Amino acid sequence: MVSFIKDNFQFLFFGLVLLFISVVANGQSLQDIQNVKVDNLSDAQIEQLIKRAESSGLNEQQLESMARERGMPATEVAKLRQRIMELRSGGRAAAPAGNQMQRGRQVQGLEQQDVFDSLRRSDPYYDLTPRQKKIFGYTLFHNKELNFNPSLNIPTPESYIIGTGDQLLIDVYGASQESYDLEVNPEGRVFIPNVGPVEVGGASVSAARARLRTALSRIYSGLQGNNPNTFLQVRLGNIRTINVTMAGELRKPGTYNLPSFASVFNALYAAGGPNENGSFRHIQVYRNNQMVGETDIYDFLINGVDSGNVRLQDNDVIIVQPLRTRVEIEGPVRRPGLFEIKPGESIEELLTFAGGYSDKAYTKRLTVRRSTGEQLKVEDIEEEQYGSFAPQDGDFFIVGEILKRYENRVQVMGAVVRPGEFALEEGMTIKSLIEKAGGLRGDAFQNRATLYRTGDNLTQTVVSVDIQGILGGTVSDITLNREDVLNIASLYDLKEEYYVQISGEVNRTGVYPYAGEMTVGDLVMRSGGLKESASNSSIEIARRLKDDVSGRVSEIITIAIDPELRLSSEDSQIALAPFDHVFIRKNIGFQREMLVEVEGEVNYPGTFALEKRDERISDVLNRAGGLNQFSYAKGATLIRRTEFYKDVEEEERKLKELQSLLDNVDQERDSAMFTEVEQGLHDRVEQRLIALNEEKRKRMERTSREGANLDMERYALLEGMDTTSAKLDIRETEYVGIELEKILAEPGSKYDIILQEGDIISIPNQLQTVRMRGEVLYPTTARYDISRGFKNYISRAGGFTEKARKGRSYVIYANGDVKRTGKFLFFNVYPHIEPGAEIIVPQKPDRQPMSIQAWVGIASSLATLAILVDRLAQ
Repeated sequence: MVSFIKDNFQFLFFGLVLLFISVVANGQSLQDIQNVKVDNLSDAQIEQLIKRAESSGLNEQQLESMARERGMPATEVAKLRQRIMELRSGGRAAAPAGNQMQRGRQVQGLEQQDVFDSLRRSDPYYDLTPRQKKIFGYTLFHNKELNFNPSLNIPTPESYIIGTGDQLLIDVYGASQESYDLEVNPEGRVFIPNVGPVEVGGASVSAARARLRTALSRIYSGLQGNNPNTFLQVRLGNIRTINVTMAGELRKPGTYNLPSFASVFNALYAAGGPNENGSFRHIQVYRNNQMVGETDIYDFLINGVDSGNVRLQDNDVIIVQPLRTRVEIEGPVRRPGLFEIKPGESIEELLTFAGGYSDKAYTKRLTVRRSTGEQLKVEDIEEEQYGSFAPQDGDFFIVGEILKRYENRVQVMGAVVRPGEFALEEGMTIKSLIEKAGGLRGDAFQNRATLYRTGDNLTQTVVSVDIQGILGGTVSDITLNREDVLNIASLYDLKEEYYVQISGEVNRTGVYPYAGEMTVGDLVMRSGGLKESASNSSIEIARRLKDDVSGRVSEIITIAIDPELRLSSEDSQIALAPFDHVFIRKNIGFQREMLVEVEGEVNYPGTFALEKRDERISDVLNRAGGLNQFSYAKGATLIRRTEFYKDVEEEERKLKELQSLLDNVDQERDSAMFTEVEQGLHDRVEQRLIALNEEKRKRMERTSREGANLDMERYALLEGMDTTSAKLDIRETEYVGIELEKILAEPGSKYDIILQEGDIISIPNQLQTVRMRGEVLYPTTARYDISRGFKNYISRAGGFTEKARKGRSYVIYANGDVKRTGKFLFFNVYPHIEPGAEIIVPQKPDRQPMSIQAWVGIASSLATLAILVDRLAQ
């Protein structure tokens, strides 16, 4: 946001220059710039300033100089800058740092348009200044969601005064049936066929009905008499429009054409309501030069009463008087702001207008700042004066907040059943406070508790309390004071948390809570039991030593346990102690299968399990049926995992195996083989998978929280190594060059490599090409010919480039072996080529030419050396 405002800082001053050119400047000129009041500008006016600044090419220095010349006060500049920042922060997030005004005015204009569109949608009173928003009732006539248009779908009012242009719908029914659609002419009459004109203008609906009944009784005799058999109904159709003059302190005074049903509120809404100086409580309606009513908008806003909402007539005049007494109230009230006060109203009415106190208000006293005509003064108004204190124009009432303190609070913390806050009662003691808190917990430390007491000077003292003595009656109880805090410690708070730990071949290694008389069998059961690879004949317990000065670090206890988790009679007497660490060793004879893969031109390619640790390539190839007739033995390679290989962890492997088991069991769910035994297996495996996945999730979250990057730690071979700059060839697998022909000719020889888990023996088919890569003119692949040498293949690739480093060229053979170009005297000796080989020509390193200073230094050194030799010769 700071960056955004800074980038647009020049908009500020240019807006100030243009402030008085338009209506938004309140009619002032550039010479009056020193009189600008930013508080009187609405958000919409601020928006106009910014938009106009966008179209200027003035730089920041020019704008500052112009503002200084016009005498703009620094305080107003600061206020305007603050308003712009508030608009920006209210509309959207700040623009990225480094935005410049020259970075696309069109895009910037769209961004600013989005800002103000968002503000308009969020604030229905966007066009009002902050002061206007504070005036109570001001927003009533600016709410676009509020509509004061009169409703025309209502029964005809009996008191409605008929005038020129009204449409009267007359229905005669009963013994006679007839309907009339009549319009009142400019003379105030309606013409009834076979009857003639009837005067209705200026009469109410009820009076006009009586006149029409008398006139129509000439042709409908049933309308008269004590027992009429014909009846008359008069309704209004289309109503006329009336002219109403709006004068006084209004936003848009003038003459308005309104429906004849319109009231004072309808006219005020059309005229934009009272302006900042207009009264909301003295709105007068004049008719025929006489006042016929006075409207108080506060009655409508506070009580919902619109008794003063007079229905208007043609040529009525509405005058909004200037306000007489306006005061402001601030602080914890429901509706702070500016309020208009009538004579005779007091602070009680003001508080009613403000919605009353909020829950944080101090209600016993108000503070008022008022003018004496010469200077300001402050008065304190006590609560009993609220009904008699008369506010004056310009009064500023301040409601204080309650103190953030408790008059009757005590607290108890720690080892009680219900810790928390309690009300302080007369004569309340520590014993009664503990009883209110539900009593002590079983782990409460009763020998000593702490009472924190606040003194009159707001200093805190600590009082030691013998809880056991107080509850037993052997020690005098202590009477509590306000804000006393009793802290009863738990036994577990005063000692190290006891735990035991288990590692090794169990299903869930880790730290577990210690319990009295706990044995190794209990801990193994808690950790999910032994793994299949566990040795039950050698279990070690490492126990901490205390008060031992002999130099021993720990006490080692060795016990045995059978697969049923039963200890021998002697070992069963050994109970675990706090902080014991149990180690379950792996069985000496346990071996997990080790898999290798044979691919390519053999009779039985696939995955093979190693039978013994020293099994060799020839052994596995024999089990794979040997090479077939399409194989190329010289191109055979061994692919082996490097130290960077991401091996599947034991937990991941177990998850995959259990998931596969569950999938296979699920496939048999609808078959006859799915019995109660399979259902039990299914449920157990499913629960185990849920538990393992949850452990995996927690482990990943823990790793993420600690910020450990396991991959980088694995690849950084030295602690603290800068892996961003280290040029390591990080590969999870690499090729090992083998000579398969010699291996097959001499099984078990030095050429016959012992296999490791994950090894891949790849036997290609007959290769007939040679590839050329690197600094050759046209890298390509050529057909192998036994008669061609290294340079012949380079020629087939167009020859060396100018940057080729010929003496460093090398060949990668099909079996993974690499051979580089050698030297004999001053000649390059290039390696021989075999089928499937790849020729690599590296690039010469970039050399920086020697500078003039370097050449001068060398020349100076040679000259000095020549002089020295000459002198020695003489």
